[in-house]
Amino acid sequence: MLVDPIPVAASAPNPAYSFAITKMDGYGSERRDTATGLTLTITHQKRGANGDRHYIKLTSSLDAVNPYSGLTQRQVATVSMSITVPSFGFSEASMVNLMKALQDTLADSDVTAVKILQFQS
Repeated sequence: MLVDPIPVAASAPNPAYSFAITKMDGYGSERRDTATGLTLTITHQKRGANGDRHYIKLTSSLDAVNPYSGLTQRQVATVSMSITVPSFGFSEASMVNLMKALQDTLADSDVTAVKILQFQS
């Protein structure tokens, strides 16, 4: 089990986070940072001969004015990563390297998260 709460150091432009458990079962947990309202969800699925699946999602919600109706409505945004590990052939180290490769790709100046959000592919 991960520590409770999970402390995440500040990294500009984001503040430090402290994700404390709000729900937990045998398959994962939901944690919340009370200062920002962010929710961190982590789940795991054992799929036998098909390997394992791990899922991590960060959720942010806020009240925003709908530009069409003028009404204030709750809006929810999420960012997630799904990790599927076959039952054989890939070690934990090779999976960590694959996740790092994805992070490095998103951080590359030729890609960037902004370009992805602008529908570039």
